[in-house]
Amino acid sequence: MTRTLIVWGTTSGAGKSWLATALCRVAARRGVNVAPFKAQNMSNNARVVACGAPGAGHSPEEGPGLGEIGSAQYFQAAAARVVPHTDMNPVLLKPEADTASQVVLHGRARADLKSLPWRERSALLAVEAQRGFDRLAARHELIVVEGAGSPAEINLAPQDYVNLGTARWAAAAGPTAALLVSDIDRGGSFAHCYGTWALLPDDVRPLLQGFVFNRFRGDAGLLAPGPQQLQALTGVPLAGVLPLRRGHGLPEEDGLLHPDEASGAAAATPVRLRVAVIAPPHISNLDEFLPLAQVPGLRLRWARTPAEAEGADWLVLPGSKQASGDLAWLRAQGLDHTVRAHAAAGRPVLGVCGGLQLLGLSLHDPEGHDGQPVQHLPGLGLLPLHTHFGPHKRLRAAPVCFTEVQGPWGALAGVQAQAYEIRCGQTRAEAGSAVLHDVQGQAIGWQQGSVLGVYAHGLFEQSAVLRALFGAEVPTLNQACDTVADLVEEHLDAALLRRLIGR
Repeated sequence: MTRTLIVWGTTSGAGKSWLATALCRVAARRGVNVAPFKAQNMSNNARVVACGAPGAGHSPEEGPGLGEIGSAQYFQAAAARVVPHTDMNPVLLKPEADTASQVVLHGRARADLKSLPWRERSALLAVEAQRGFDRLAARHELIVVEGAGSPAEINLAPQDYVNLGTARWAAAAGPTAALLVSDIDRGGSFAHCYGTWALLPDDVRPLLQGFVFNRFRGDAGLLAPGPQQLQALTGVPLAGVLPLRRGHGLPEEDGLLHPDEASGAAAATPVRLRVAVIAPPHISNLDEFLPLAQVPGLRLRWARTPAEAEGADWLVLPGSKQASGDLAWLRAQGLDHTVRAHAAAGRPVLGVCGGLQLLGLSLHDPEGHDGQPVQHLPGLGLLPLHTHFGPHKRLRAAPVCFTEVQGPWGALAGVQAQAYEIRCGQTRAEAGSAVLHDVQGQAIGWQQGSVLGVYAHGLFEQSAVLRALFGAEVPTLNQACDTVADLVEEHLDAALLRRLIGR
C-alpha cells in the first residue's frame, strides 16, 4: 500500500515547499520510491515537463506532449530523483490580476475553466486532481504531499481539495500522516499550531503526527515549557525545531528572494558586479535568478523604483504573466527612463521572455490573450521586435545555442545550454539581430548594442552560462536538495522521521 506524508502549513510562506523538498530527498537517500504531489498550486513560477508519466494511463486530452507544473514540484521531483510530470501538480493557477488567474489543468492552459464560478470549478478540478494522485499512488511507495496555505480555512473547507481532500484520498490509499510547519521567526507559532489543530475536521485531525517550528534563531531550549504544554493540549508532539538557514540554495516560491537570505558565502567577497532585477506586479519565473545571488562578488537586488535600480551594472527585465500591464507599471514608476538611460550609456540590459517583449518596438494583443486587449502598444524601443499575442502557448524544454553575441554579452558566443520556454507571444524581428537559436534553428534571442533579449528561461541555472559570464560555479540544485535534507535529518525527531518515511 502506498504511504503518504503530508506537509501542511499554519500560513502561506511557513516553509511547506522546502520542507517537502527536503523530505523527498531524505526518502530517496534511504532507497524509498518517492514522488511529490500538490493538488493545486498558485504561482507564476512554472517549469515545462511531460504531460503525465509514460504508461500511466492518461486520457488523450492530458497527453502526450509537454505541459506546465509549479516550480516547487519540479524541484521536489529532482529531490526525489524522479522525472517530473504533470501528475505531480495537476492544477496550476497562474495569477494574471488580483481577481483572475489562468487555469492550467494537467499541464495545459484551459480558457474554458477561467470563467466558471469558483465553487463549480473547484468541484471539477478536485476530480481531476484526484486522478493525478491516484496514478502517482499506483506507481510509488511514498507520496510527499505539499499542502496550500492552511488546512484550517474553515470558510473554504467544503472546497479544500488541496489540503483536506488530498488527505482523504491519501488515507483511502494507505497509511497517511501529516506534519504541520510554522514560521517561528514571525512569532505566534504556538497559537498557530494549536488553532490549526483545533479547526481541523474530526476525520482529518488524527493524521497530524507532529509540529515543526521553522526558521528558529537562538537557543531551542528556551522554548520550554511551550512544546510540552502544546502536546498536553493536542496530543501532538513537536517533531523538531529547524534553525534559520540562509543561502540553502532553494528558491522562494511565494515571494521575491531577499538578497541577504541567498548570498551565503558570496557575501564575504568584495562586490564587483551589481545586478538589479526589475520586479513588476506580474513577474514570473523569478526563481531562475537565484543562482546570481550565489555568485562570488555579485550582488542581486530587486528594483521597483528608479532609486532601487540606481548604481546597478546590469538591469534585468524578467518574465511577465501580463506584459502590457507590467509595461504600464514600468512607465508609471519612471523605470522606462531608467532602462533607456542605462542602455544609452552602453551598460548591459537583459530581457527574459516577457522582459524581451517589453524591450521591443510594439505589443499587439487585440483579443486580450495576455491581459487587457491592446491594438498597438509601443514598447521601450530598445530591440527591433514586434510581438503579437494569440491563444497558443509555446512550451519547450530543449538546448539552446548562442551565436554572434557581441559587446558585454560576447562571452556567451558559442555557449550551449539547457533551457525552457513558456510564452504566449510570437515575435517578429525587423532586422537580422538574432543571437540565440533553439535546436530547430529558430531565433529566440536578439541583441542590439548592449541590450539582449531572450525567450529562454533558466539560463542562469546552467553552469556553462555562469562560467562564461562570471567565471564562477555555484551550488547545484542537487547540492541544495542535500543541504536541506541534512538539515531535516539533523533536527527532526529521528524515530518519528523513520516512521513517517517508512524505512
